[in-house]
Amino acid sequence: MQVLSHSRNGNGVRVGIVVAQFNEIVTDRLQQGAVSQLEKYGVNSADMTIAAVPGALELPRVTKLLANSGKVDGIIALGAVIRGETSHYDYVCSETASGLANVSLNGPVPVMFGVLTTDTLDQAISRAGGKGGNKGADCADGLIEMINLEKQI
Repeated sequence: MQVLSHSRNGNGVRVGIVVAQFNEIVTDRLQQGAVSQLEKYGVNSADMTIAAVPGALELPRVTKLLANSGKVDGIIALGAVIRGETSHYDYVCSETASGLANVSLNGPVPVMFGVLTTDTLDQAISRAGGKGGNKGADCADGLIEMINLEKQI
């Protein structure tokens, strides 16, 4: 039996972060959490590429372009979609999740889904460094694990 090891070594790893600017009060905190956690694992700031997009629906396209560029070993996609009074929320959440999953499954590098989908701004802030932790940092954890796991396969 071969057991693949669990590793969070980020030395020499090149990471892309694609971040939606809509709900910037939340997404800035997610980005800070991701960057801080990546640095803890030894990822050099010079090996991080950060691309800002207008909103969550633009995340899959730029994530796909970055994944196919050969410049990164993995990508963290960050955004915050907060429920409003119309069904727009449902479409944005569904299409964003589907698009990012497609890039991760069919692209050359792993993609971590760091898009918050919440009912209120308070819930989003809680998950971006508040009581709910920081989902940007959580995505950094998962991405480094995935990159190292894929190197073993």
